[in-house]
Amino acid sequence: MTTLAHTRAVAAMALGGLLFGFDTAVISGVTDALRENFALGAAGLGAAVSAALWGTLAGAIFSGAPGDRFGTLRVLRAIGLLYVVSAVGCALADSLTAFAAFRFIGGIAIGASSVLVPVYIAEISPPARRGFLVGLFQFNIVLGILIAYASNFAVGQVAAAEIVWRWKLAVAAVPAMAFLLLLIGVPQSPRWLRAAGRGDEASAAAARFGIDDAPTDAVATGHLRWASHRKPILLAICLGLFNQLSGINAILYYLNDIFAAGGFVGLSADVQAVAIGVANLVATMVAMTIIDRVGRKPMLIVGGVVTSIALAGVALVYTGAASSALLLPLLILFIVAFAMSQGAVIWVYLSEIFPTDVRAKGQAIGSATHWVANAVLSFAFPVLAQADRALPFWVFAAAMLLQAVLVARWFPETKRRSLESISGGLANDQHARAGA
Repeated sequence: MTTLAHTRAVAAMALGGLLFGFDTAVISGVTDALRENFALGAAGLGAAVSAALWGTLAGAIFSGAPGDRFGTLRVLRAIGLLYVVSAVGCALADSLTAFAAFRFIGGIAIGASSVLVPVYIAEISPPARRGFLVGLFQFNIVLGILIAYASNFAVGQVAAAEIVWRWKLAVAAVPAMAFLLLLIGVPQSPRWLRAAGRGDEASAAAARFGIDDAPTDAVATGHLRWASHRKPILLAICLGLFNQLSGINAILYYLNDIFAAGGFVGLSADVQAVAIGVANLVATMVAMTIIDRVGRKPMLIVGGVVTSIALAGVALVYTGAASSALLLPLLILFIVAFAMSQGAVIWVYLSEIFPTDVRAKGQAIGSATHWVANAVLSFAFPVLAQADRALPFWVFAAAMLLQAVLVARWFPETKRRSLESISGGLANDQHARAGA
């Protein structure tokens, strides 16, 4: 039974995903203004844009421990404030240093959101709908990116030229305030409350959410140990790493360059990029509707194979073995396969495989791996492409085939299972292997 409290909590968490996507993409509409207003060269602009990425990494690494100790909801309220501070601070910044500092703060919020929002949704969701509900986070990341592009365009039509870039950045404060307002009165996760020894509050929260008050023997703040949690740690690292070894962020960051290298220029490349974005959104919507029926594992396997085929096709275009007319269809196939596999599964799976007492810390490992790989591959992509335009796509294609094999042989299925059943099964499997 869906209750008002549950609907409100999920809506707030989904808005956290939208903020993630919006704050990530909004910078694309102000780079020229930053270059002009702060007299930036290439290095200065790179520092301004990448400041958020380093903040994201910090947020992903350091948000897990306070999430497990104080509860994800309490930390998420602080994250909402960081989003507001970042939006207003960036809009009012009068120097590169100030701008980069506020972008770093926004990055912390993005990284922490990638850890704590999926954890909270997973802990308040019934097993039969958990994949769909956690998948709302990924859907809203994609939606937030598109809204950022639309917002940049709309603000550009009405704001004065000399301050338009400031308004583009300030707009992010609106959904951030809505996020904070929606969190008012929302209870903590019943699982976290019971793990903290607050049984009466846990039962009351579960009743408000209309979910079973699942018992747990965990304590609120546990220690993530290799000896006790080796398999979920390895699963989290693999999932975060392969998510980026698909090439998704590198391809999206350099999409116009990719089209230009394939013979598209100017408006043509921009139109192609819009087609990619729409395909991403539609495929994410479809994936959300099937993830709890099909399961996480089949989606990762099939998606990995199809993604590999699409990437190999792009490589063949760049070697001259295939027509450049195939570039857009192949990239759309890639984005659809990614959205319906890695894109839909990563945040869901990471939120499911760790026990309650270390769930946020475990999610932080997968998220941090994701962001580190993002930074490395985004730097390496143009270097590799300059040496051989096809080379990065061959690497990504091989990685996706390897992912499909590893998932088929090693990843457990988690659909429609309770969180306690999943983490208990992984622990038993690890103990059985240790005793073999």
